[in-house]
Amino acid sequence: MANRHLQRSIAMQSLFEWDFQGCHNDKADEIVARNVKEFAPGMDDYSFVTSLVDGTMKNKKSIDELIGKCAPEWPLDQVTAIDRNILRLGIYELMYGNYGEVPPKVSINEAIELAKTFGGESSARFVNGVLGTIYREMGEPMKDDESEKHKEKNPVKSPNGDHGAGSKKDKDLEAIPEKADESKKKDKKIAEDK
Repeated sequence: MANRHLQRSIAMQSLFEWDFQGCHNDKADEIVARNVKEFAPGMDDYSFVTSLVDGTMKNKKSIDELIGKCAPEWPLDQVTAIDRNILRLGIYELMYGNYGEVPPKVSINEAIELAKTFGGESSARFVNGVLGTIYREMGEPMKDDESEKHKEKNPVKSPNGDHGAGSKKDKDLEAIPEKADESKKKDKKIAEDK
């Protein structure tokens, strides 16, 4: 298993345990350390796990609100704990991650793979549906791998302070509908030009 995929898997398992135990942030470091020791013995640098878990916990409120908006027929407390935390992790990477390190499509694909591995029969479709909706509402950043063009248009600082290729990260939920409108206007203009 590739190092990043393994670390993402450990992050998801840690978030699941954290959620199952009542979302006590003070226990997160202990949970992460124990899971790294159990699932990746000998892994010295697990900063990616820590950053995913910390970032997801820090942004839990806005992430959970976004899940509620994108899957209104599934109240969050009725979504299985595995699916809920796969979504949280995927949304965190999609909304707040560094696109230079992990492009949006990779975030979505990784979340789908976690759902296939750890979730139920329909988990992958559910995760794909929610993350796909968010991705489209964001205006499909880096679609067709136009990463350099996207970076130039959207020089937003990532949570760790460096300039990632991220776009709507600091604007949170309010920016998603705006970007959807912009994307629709662009599509309409392209259609009119043809």
